[in-house]
Amino acid sequence: MKLFIKYMVSNRCKMAVKEELKKLGLHFIVVDLGEVEIMEDISAAQRGELKLALLQSGLELVDDKRAILIEKIKNSIIEMIHQNDEKMTITFSNFLSCKLNHNYTYMANLFSEVQGTTIEQFIILHKVEHIKELIIYGELNITEIADKMNYSSVAHLSTQFKKVTGLTPSHFKKLKDRRRTPIEEIGNTKQDNTNFG
Repeated sequence: MKLFIKYMVSNRCKMAVKEELKKLGLHFIVVDLGEVEIMEDISAAQRGELKLALLQSGLELVDDKRAILIEKIKNSIIEMIHQNDEKMTITFSNFLSCKLNHNYTYMANLFSEVQGTTIEQFIILHKVEHIKELIIYGELNITEIADKMNYSSVAHLSTQFKKVTGLTPSHFKKLKDRRRTPIEEIGNTKQDNTNFG
């Protein structure tokens, strides 16, 4: 049986979910970002207990098919940007269509309707957050980061970075207090008024 979990964006989240499943005596086959496959059928009582336990960890059990697809889109983007060490060579629209087996236009329209932001804006926010991470690590220079993140140029990366953060990448690098946003908080609110224009 498959279960879908909102805000499950890190290995720490996966460990928390595994722990809660064990407490309920449920055996998991796979625990992945936003998705869990368990051996048993889950009873209504177990589902209720799991739902409450996950809420205490900042996670949410998802039932609605549209909400499940939105979570799959978000988790796929997070996986592609934050957990992929390879250079991005495929467009996000092709990646999402192939991975989730849905028409990209349908997913983009649904995402915009439900999230109040576009998939493209969500991707930009995550790319910028990952760029911050790469700058902080200091293993790559800005040209290498632009190449890794599939930007056409350093100027394009810098322009997008400044629109989101208000800082150039070089200014961000010089800051002593370089603030990053937790992955689960990026692009999850309709009130996010980041300027993309």
